Amino acid sequence: MVALKLLTSTLLASAALAQNATLRYMPFGDSITEIICWRSMLWEKFQTTEFSSVDWVGSGKTENNCGNTRYDRDNEGHSGFLAINIANSKQLVGWLQRNPADVITMHLGTNDIVQQNKPVNQIIAAFTTLVENMRASNPNMKIIVAQIIPMGFGNYNTAIQNLNKAIPTWAEGLNKTESPIWVVDQYTGFASGDLRDGIHPNKAGDTKMTDVWYPALLHAFEVAKADKLAAAANKVEMPFTA
Repeated sequence: MVALKLLTSTLLASAALAQNATLRYMPFGDSITEIICWRSMLWEKFQTTEFSSVDWVGSGKTENNCGNTRYDRDNEGHSGFLAINIANSKQLVGWLQRNPADVITMHLGTNDIVQQNKPVNQIIAAFTTLVENMRASNPNMKIIVAQIIPMGFGNYNTAIQNLNKAIPTWAEGLNKTESPIWVVDQYTGFASGDLRDGIHPNKAGDTKMTDVWYPALLHAFEVAKADKLAAAANKVEMPFTA
């Protein structure tokens, strides 16, 4: 009887751990997160890992006719949106209220530069507000921020490079043990030939972006899972019955 009760308690604890450890991931950004196919490619790469059941979240499902009907299309990519406007309008606050997340990726800032020539310090200030919004939603949010891809036209890449140079120092200043910010370099090695229209990645570009996101996101999932399992284990009561 003692063994049976102990086994039952163990099974209940395991079930609670599994339920509470479900991860939610939000791809967040502009059209380079929305009307692309790297999300489809990235989802497929995770299907051979322990994170195949991660719930991708967001208010939209738009993509670029990727030909994949299997993948979780939920995302928070918004074509034409500026980081500064999202921050000032507190839009991310509402998006995270409706679709809370444990892990978030952010590729943002292109429209700030291309549409309105916003200075780097203003974009970085918007990033700070967005991180505050993320952590207000979830103090343990795992955050991956991209140094953004280049443009294939105009004279925007100098400003993009200046923004990208500012991101690592900014991220280091806001880093927290419980809510780390990891920076990934989506700019280096990305050529104009990887763009289908001078702005958005083609298949080759999507593949390159996927390959950059994947190891960082895998690590973020591992850390987020460990945190959630530890939190769930602390909540599970294991009564002893002789």
